[in-house]
Amino acid sequence: MTIGVLKEPAHETRVSLLAEAAATLTKKGITVIVEDGAGVKAFCSNAEYEKAGVQIKSRDEVAAADIVLGIHQPEPSITHRPSSIIIGVYQPLFNADTMKKWAAAGVTTFSLDMLPRTTRAQAMDVLSSQANIAGYKAVLTAANAYGRYFPMFMTAAGSIAPAKLLILGAGVAGLQAIATAKRLGAVVEVFDTRPAVKEEVMSLGAKFVEVEGAADASKAGGYAVEQSEEFLQRQKAKIAESIAKADIVITTAQIPGKKAPILITEEMLKAMRNGSVVIDIAAATGGNTPFTKNNETVQFNGVTIIGNSSLQSTMPSDASKMYGKNVLNFLQLIINKEGQINLNWEDDLVKGCCITHNKEIVHERLK
Repeated sequence: MTIGVLKEPAHETRVSLLAEAAATLTKKGITVIVEDGAGVKAFCSNAEYEKAGVQIKSRDEVAAADIVLGIHQPEPSITHRPSSIIIGVYQPLFNADTMKKWAAAGVTTFSLDMLPRTTRAQAMDVLSSQANIAGYKAVLTAANAYGRYFPMFMTAAGSIAPAKLLILGAGVAGLQAIATAKRLGAVVEVFDTRPAVKEEVMSLGAKFVEVEGAADASKAGGYAVEQSEEFLQRQKAKIAESIAKADIVITTAQIPGKKAPILITEEMLKAMRNGSVVIDIAAATGGNTPFTKNNETVQFNGVTIIGNSSLQSTMPSDASKMYGKNVLNFLQLIINKEGQINLNWEDDLVKGCCITHNKEIVHERLK
């Protein structure tokens, strides 16, 4: 059996498997082929792959592998090969038409961003591993863009007040952002619609902003859920109050398959002081402000709005290492001890992230 690793598009610095992860497979007798130069941006050379027992091949040769790994959607020439298995992060809820085409072509698609958010799935949860990095880099990006200190300083030239940072969303990215901001000396407030995260937020030294009456998100698999209009109004008032005092806001709120909710309105932005910074991690799905543009920095009324849903790609080596470990853990579910493909449809994780198989859409949410 062969596993192929594609080179990602020009804007992406990560790779699905680094040499050390690939070596785990080659030691089991699995043939691993990597596209020429696939790991260069993640600081993994062709020579390192070859040292791990990997073969360096052309894109067409990699695409002919039994299992093809690529973080982003590959071009049609890759996905028009019947009976091939492709594994990546394809955002199928946003790309339903593409999934239909892949199904028609006879491709079996596993999209790891659709894995059920269960305890057993944590070892292969690519969203969490990459969000951890995004939360960390969001704070560093904010510190770089913010024209003042983060920590409090008492000097002979006078005292400097600490930066006030508001984080909207206490998922994996939000929690890492709290920890990083606290290390830098900022005063941190956090808002989340899930009361269950209050303890985690407070354990990291941040203040939790509570709004009563949130819809139950306990069955949403760790994601945000849509809220009632009444709650949204109370939420808006509470966020407005905190934003008016904040120097930096980091937003992370996304709802699977839907446009990101607008949490920061134009009026709220106008209330922020000159020189404030907003880092919008939800930029790829529309953003949490009305002015967010993905992969762009926008100035509005003296506030810098940085839209970036790919902060994990600014740390390509560690991001690829973590992603690759997630992939290896998932491969254990579909490859048996003899090194052969074994798709066990009784496994809730295998079934839960399979999008297309046998020339049809098989995922319940996309059917």
